[in-house]
Amino acid sequence: MTALRAGVVGLGMMGRHHVRVLRGLDGVDLVGVADPAGDRYRIAHGMSVLRSVERLIRTGIDVCTVAVPTAFHEEVALTLADAGVHVLVEKPLAADVAAATRVAVAFESAGLVGAVGHIERFNPALRNMRLRLAGGELGDVYQVATRRQGPFPDRISDVGVVNDLATHDIDLTAFVTESTYSCVTAHTIRKSGRPYEDLVAVVGLLDNGAVTCHLVNWLSPMKERVTIVTGSRGTFVADTLTADLTFYANAAVSTEWNDIAQFRGVAEGDVVRYAIPKPEPLRVELENFRDAVIGKPDADVVTMRHGVATVVVAEAVLRSAREGRVVVP
Repeated sequence: MTALRAGVVGLGMMGRHHVRVLRGLDGVDLVGVADPAGDRYRIAHGMSVLRSVERLIRTGIDVCTVAVPTAFHEEVALTLADAGVHVLVEKPLAADVAAATRVAVAFESAGLVGAVGHIERFNPALRNMRLRLAGGELGDVYQVATRRQGPFPDRISDVGVVNDLATHDIDLTAFVTESTYSCVTAHTIRKSGRPYEDLVAVVGLLDNGAVTCHLVNWLSPMKERVTIVTGSRGTFVADTLTADLTFYANAAVSTEWNDIAQFRGVAEGDVVRYAIPKPEPLRVELENFRDAVIGKPDADVVTMRHGVATVVVAEAVLRSAREGRVVVP
């Protein structure tokens, strides 16, 4: 089979990794890259860095990944859809619900594969957690709590922490629980002098009855990426920086020392850190995108409709913070 001719638009923090992975991906031939700002990370390695997506299209690409700033996602994606190119757009799909919907409709109408780069869905710890939750290993799910914090990335200039980071947590929560958001309430602050929020705290309710809590900021010197799911049989803790998944079981053995029993509450049981394979999430994501384009029935991509759903919740989070009330997405 002839290799897919691939391109990358945007050679920034994520785009450079798309270039690296696509270079070594079976069944794919990286033939062009584009970025009007040039090749900041020097990853083109001999390829001409084109100045526009239109010039990239003229090289005859079949597929393209879009890693430009969020404000340009709609424009670039629609240009590629008009040219008949299958596309994976980095998250979020677009800057607002209306734009995200227009992009999704364009790819559906053209019969093209349109995917969104919600990379946490391909993190080994979260994929394994989802399988275990679906198998009932945690019993009834009570709560999903996430923490995603770290220093401010100077690469971000067009959106706040909700669209850039919290969309990860919104999407992965829907993914691991196989549920959707019923309502959200949120608070934000701005401390960096930018017009966008630097910190958000979100409390939500899922359709399955579980409560969610997301703490996300660009104000911490400590980088943290943790997802904690608590249920009737214990707790799963996924560290998505290391792709480790740990299970803390509720014990059936009572504590005879009364003072300790009163302090600890739920009886502590075994703690297990699972040994799981740890392939690079971006490689798995792009392999599935390739497989979807060539028509493999088991290809697993985050569809643009999933991307729209995440933007809907993110918009509700910002509205809640702005209006000081509970919002139904």
